[in-house]
Amino acid sequence: MRHILSSFLALHWAAVFALLAFICIDGNRGVATALGVLGVPVQNTRFADLENAVVVAPLAVALLVVAVLFCWAFVEALTSDTTNPDPADSVMRIAFISALGVLSLIVIGGAAQGINGLFMIVAVQLAALLASYVAVLAERRSTVAAAVPGTGEIRAAAHVMAKAAAHNSSLARISGRLDSRDDR
Repeated sequence: MRHILSSFLALHWAAVFALLAFICIDGNRGVATALGVLGVPVQNTRFADLENAVVVAPLAVALLVVAVLFCWAFVEALTSDTTNPDPADSVMRIAFISALGVLSLIVIGGAAQGINGLFMIVAVQLAALLASYVAVLAERRSTVAAAVPGTGEIRAAAHVMAKAAAHNSSLARISGRLDSRDDR
């Protein structure tokens, strides 16, 4: 069973972070525009340091790395084997942790610059990331739960195993071989 929700969420977050990275590299108010896309109103008169390459380049690279991680998680979600979902889970976990780290760094950098209203906007984004991660985990667990055999299948397997044990025991008694267990 393919993980539809996981792949959709990974693609969504990859597009969001790639768009933010693309907006951020714009030399003319790039970071301020990216923060505006997030929902933070930033006036161009107070924050002249946001156009500095020392601020723009690391932020754009960090956003791009997160976008690439979510793209990788998208590919892993599409191609992962349902019997071994560990590689897709680890990539998804790394992508979400990286996204949380970048958003946390944005809050720290915004607080250092004195940007008002940034905490609430990033808190909403963090809540959306957390909800996405919980949805991915729920989908993975439902897939694993669907792969676990039901009660009827377990009873049928136990019945077949009991019949095989009885048959082997009967053959051992007929042939005169002794049982290998000591019942003392």
